[in-house]
Amino acid sequence: MITVMLVDDHFVVRSGLAASLDLESDIEVVAEAESGEEAIELYHVHHPRVVLMDLQLPGINGIQAVEKLGVPGILMFSTFDREDEIQEALDAGASGYLQKSASRDELILAIHTIADGRTYLPEAVAETLQERQNTSTITAREREILMLISQGRANKEIGAELGIAEDTVKRHVSNVLQKLGVSDRAQATAEAIRRGIVKV
Repeated sequence: MITVMLVDDHFVVRSGLAASLDLESDIEVVAEAESGEEAIELYHVHHPRVVLMDLQLPGINGIQAVEKLGVPGILMFSTFDREDEIQEALDAGASGYLQKSASRDELILAIHTIADGRTYLPEAVAETLQERQNTSTITAREREILMLISQGRANKEIGAELGIAEDTVKRHVSNVLQKLGVSDRAQATAEAIRRGIVKV
């Protein structure tokens, strides 16, 4: 059985999704949250295999909730399809992205894919993000992390400073090393200073 938590600030959206997913014999909706904070709280109670997370939420948004949770199995389920937000969500640790206008069949497919520990992205989105990655830029969050790396902070300290999970920090650090074309933190610091990303 694939246990699912729905995170959306609109009751009607959650109710419709819950009713639709409950028709599946192998999917069970175990929790519903209407804010990022509530999602974090309920996640630790129910430990769902898949979380359907809206991007726009009251309080902390969906991306911030993903960062704070630092767990696999989160599918961003949003009205919007802005490339920068999708990339930011994936960098934060989301396992996939789907627009709310997607068909029911595609939603079920995405849930099964993510429950199996894989990533799900619609083909067009995956292609766009691949092109974007070829000309990758350092995000605002990565810049913050680079600054803290240059101060000699460990991942755990960076997580505590930014209020995000240590695993999320590791993902950001890995992305930064890849984008800068370096293999360790010392090289990343030197390259970031050389490029003017980090000021000494």
